Amino acid sequence: MKIYDDSENVINFIYNGEGTDLEEFLETQQISGRLFRRLYKAKLVLVNGKYQRKGLILKKGDRVSLLMGDETENIEPEEMSLDIVYEDYDLLILNKQPNIVVHPTKSHQNNTLSNGIAYHFKNNGIKKKIRFVNRLDMDTTGLLIIAKNSYAHQQMALQFENNTVEKKYLAIVSGIIKDDEGYIDLPIGREEDRSVKKTVIESGQDAKTTYRVVERYKSATLVEVQIHTGRSHQIRVHMDHLGHPIIGDSLYYEKSTLISRQALHSYYLKVKHPRTKEFIEFKAELPYDMEKLIYLMKN
Repeated sequence: MKIYDDSENVINFIYNGEGTDLEEFLETQQISGRLFRRLYKAKLVLVNGKYQRKGLILKKGDRVSLLMGDETENIEPEEMSLDIVYEDYDLLILNKQPNIVVHPTKSHQNNTLSNGIAYHFKNNGIKKKIRFVNRLDMDTTGLLIIAKNSYAHQQMALQFENNTVEKKYLAIVSGIIKDDEGYIDLPIGREEDRSVKKTVIESGQDAKTTYRVVERYKSATLVEVQIHTGRSHQIRVHMDHLGHPIIGDSLYYEKSTLISRQALHSYYLKVKHPRTKEFIEFKAELPYDMEKLIYLMKN
């Protein structure tokens, strides 16, 4: 059974079994071998407040603690307006705005979302590294999950890897989709080895998408899209293959004079909280540029 601890830097478990050693017990709590080895080597795994060998046989009622500790982030802090949807000891959930790079790169050292988060952490005395759990393209808006410690990051990443996260997007696509809903189960891979562009290809990775029509306009459709696998560009590729590419998507369709990016927004996430194991859900309102596009499509 998991016990919630009020301390930011301590994750506690209570052992209620019989005859299991420390390492085996934490494995049953879905602690990866990599994370266990790193914490154990640094003597950050405790039993009843003391460092013990990993082969120790636990007794019923033993409290096993993982110590997270303070960290240093090397990304340059920059003041930035962040749309914070949720924040606690373990997670920071943001509504990413359009046309912003997430990570610093050689061509984008400044004005990235990471710079803004580094400033938020520094300004609020949060001594943690920035760990992005999910990814959004530069021109896709919506919900981003940042883990504040290695335990939260590992636990959240595991949910994404196992496709147990409920992820829903809103997209404005070209043309009128006739069916009210549909299911796309088509593999996705690269057109060429070094190409950024993906396509539906028999040798590609398994990719499953469902969609539901929200509203139809004169020459476009607003759809709610749910992805059941996490392939790069999955929605963009599947909707293009369907014959209804996302408006403004210059890679898979064409540039638009009505919006400066692809009209794609990650608006809903449902996950298990890494510490409490309770389901939590988040929603992010449509950004202004997509609201404006809808208005123009209606008129």
